[in-house]
Amino acid sequence: MTIAVYAGSFDPVTAGHLSILCQATRLFGHVVMVVAHNPDKRTLLTAPERVELLREVVAHHPNVTVASTDGLIVEYARRIGASVLLRGVRGATDAQFETTLAQANRALAPELSTLFLPAESHLAEVSSSRLKEKLARGEDVSDFCPPAVVARLRQHLASPLPSSTPTSPSAP
Repeated sequence: MTIAVYAGSFDPVTAGHLSILCQATRLFGHVVMVVAHNPDKRTLLTAPERVELLREVVAHHPNVTVASTDGLIVEYARRIGASVLLRGVRGATDAQFETTLAQANRALAPELSTLFLPAESHLAEVSSSRLKEKLARGEDVSDFCPPAVVARLRQHLASPLPSSTPTSPSAP
């Protein structure tokens, strides 16, 4: 069985992420969605909250599990016996960034292949940061994320943020 790792900050998970996941579940025997710690990103949701949300929204996929790591994704993938790293792309800017990341991962772990999957075209402009911005302005985001995500974001945006938990400047 081929194991694929789909890693990201998922702050929060969007319909674009889930579009990639749905494609991956048809291609691979098992997909592990990994909440990765990125020291360059400031997140709204804690890693345990993101893991919990992901588990809730992917529970209907029998071949998907959710995990988290503070280490390198290639090290995590090796540890669980994965052979594929999945990356979602929305457009040319993502493609350039993701190609650079894939080349770095290949240098670290040549045995892992990286597969780029595009989200559905109507989700090409959806990002976690845009989702949070729209919701903060009171806009309807129900087409861009599951209801559980909307509810969790509303909880966070309704309460004052501590200075140590600022929002993310950008997210996949």
